[in-house]
Amino acid sequence: MSSNRAVAYNGHGVDVVDIDYPTFELKDGPGVNPANVGRPVRHGVILKTVSTNICGSDQHMVRGRTTAPEGLVLGHEITGEVVEVGPDVEFIKVGDLVSVPFNIACGRCRNCKERKTGICLNVNPDRPGSAYGYVDMGGWVGGQAEYVLVPYADWNLLKFPDKDQAMEKILDLTMLSDIFPTGFHGCVTAGVGVGSTVYIAGAGPVGLAAAAGAQLLGAAVVIVGDLNEDRLAAARAFGCETVDVSQGDPKDQIEQILGVPEVDCGVDAVGFEARGHGSGAGTEAPATVLNSLMEITAAGGAMGIPGLYVTGDPGGVDDAAKRGALSLDLGTGWAKSLSFTTGQCPVMKYHRGLMMAILHDRVQIAKAVNATPISLEEAPQGYADFDKGAAKKYVLDPHGVIKR
Repeated sequence: MSSNRAVAYNGHGVDVVDIDYPTFELKDGPGVNPANVGRPVRHGVILKTVSTNICGSDQHMVRGRTTAPEGLVLGHEITGEVVEVGPDVEFIKVGDLVSVPFNIACGRCRNCKERKTGICLNVNPDRPGSAYGYVDMGGWVGGQAEYVLVPYADWNLLKFPDKDQAMEKILDLTMLSDIFPTGFHGCVTAGVGVGSTVYIAGAGPVGLAAAAGAQLLGAAVVIVGDLNEDRLAAARAFGCETVDVSQGDPKDQIEQILGVPEVDCGVDAVGFEARGHGSGAGTEAPATVLNSLMEITAAGGAMGIPGLYVTGDPGGVDDAAKRGALSLDLGTGWAKSLSFTTGQCPVMKYHRGLMMAILHDRVQIAKAVNATPISLEEAPQGYADFDKGAAKKYVLDPHGVIKR
């Protein structure tokens, strides 16, 4: 049996530790719901991880901003090679190179059948929706590891048609597990289309992926706002306009770009650790982005909200924020007849189409997010650098197979 090294939350950061090699049964461990312990996974496969990315959602846990338990193995952005298949797997074969949606979905429940795979009803006893290596998501072991178990493999996995071609584009294709579909979903739900003007709050990897997605959807102008100049420069590098929100209200800078202080479509790629704008730029104010988007999105428009909001935040700025209750200017949204969409992106709704766009050179998502491969053992430093605002998307390479 092979060894298995993995990245685990230690209560104040991450360590690279030895964990059990996966089997076709969900074992007890940090974060595993007791109702899931012993759950057979005959429909699953074991992957040798080819790439697994550090995500901003992981950072929320590592900063102590969730109720994640110590010892939780992290990682929900997974691409890998199948090395073993369960007895109930019919179509996925050993040797296949596959992308794993970060949502775990059964393919059998009402929501899965309606393509709402982000809120599968059967994989998490706590609530609808599940993910690998994430707090309150059922306890499925994370994929920042050398090997990982993937359930419901025939349903969940996206097989790449040509392994050699896929490895040549692996830094692009690794983004299909989460951030590219997530950013794209934010744009789709915001109504982005040909000729749209779009404001994306946040120039982290999801925000930059959303910007690339908006361009793919035909937006006329894509404006990205952030506090971090290096990340804003990354957005400008592929044709976006930018707004430095530390310099004041985004609407004033948007007016300088468009001639009007509003956009057709708004996307929140920041989430619950948002900072204030202008003079309040250094202070956490979790409702800032949502309220700003309601102000600058044109009447009758829509807001896509792929940014993460939680129901439990020990580090929240007040008692309300600690339970995910924010002071929203809903009256503005109501008066302007705005619509908004929240929640996990249903990755399976988008990942094949985005794969084809990558394989046929319609988009260069790795370049847009500055994909940077590092070894599994370098994960603690990658987490630290990303937390400091590095304008990079760190891609862990557990087996040293990605070309530098």
